[in-house]
Amino acid sequence: MDSQQSYWTNRALLEWQVEMGATEAMLDAPVNRYDLPDQVAKPVAKPAETSKSGVPDLPVAPKVDTVAEALRVTHAAPDIPALQAALAAFDHCGLKKGARNLVFADGDPTARVMIITDPPEKDEDRAGLPFAGCNKALLDKMLAAIDLGFADAVTPVYATSVIPWRPAQDRPPDDVDREMLLPFLHRHITLADPDVLVLMGSVACHALLGESGITRLRGHWAEVLGRPALPMFHPAHLLRTPAAKREAWADLLALKARLDG
Repeated sequence: MDSQQSYWTNRALLEWQVEMGATEAMLDAPVNRYDLPDQVAKPVAKPAETSKSGVPDLPVAPKVDTVAEALRVTHAAPDIPALQAALAAFDHCGLKKGARNLVFADGDPTARVMIITDPPEKDEDRAGLPFAGCNKALLDKMLAAIDLGFADAVTPVYATSVIPWRPAQDRPPDDVDREMLLPFLHRHITLADPDVLVLMGSVACHALLGESGITRLRGHWAEVLGRPALPMFHPAHLLRTPAAKREAWADLLALKARLDG
């Protein structure tokens, strides 16, 4: 009776062990199934740095000092063609992506008069010139009245734009764009070496004189890089405000007197 009792007891225990997952009744030595054999350790990836919000930070490209880079490439330009090539290859200004053409210069680079004009508008962007369309037509008449001009003139002029690419929707350029491109303008003036500068428009005056308000500034001689500079209305302003042509004529006469004197 005891043997029969022991049999059923042992069988019940074995069935319980099988139900629990046992697959072998006995071995010569106990085996720890959770003890895995030695394996080659896998390299552990460095966890991504996370911000305070717990979101992994994306890799950031090294920041470029665009003003320092502009100074470097402009100082390396020995002449005006080299400066134009350096400006065309300068890819740090976002305005370049939205413009059609680089607006560099027009006229005779050896001229006594150098005109610095406001950023290009639609016509200038298409032509790749500082003045184009109606603005150029009016400026030609203004200059011809005092024997100046871009072609076949007694006294030739040279013109460039304070910003070489048209801003989107003709918005005023921000301080970052102005500071970034100012070394190119300074180097351009130095290489052209004019006797007189004419600052046509409020943006040109703000960039080179550090002052705003063309209505207040026009007609008053200033100095830029050691040269006399005369602020004047831009032709686009005169087309919108014909009454301002009287002040523009006075400024042209002052320019002629300075050149003659």
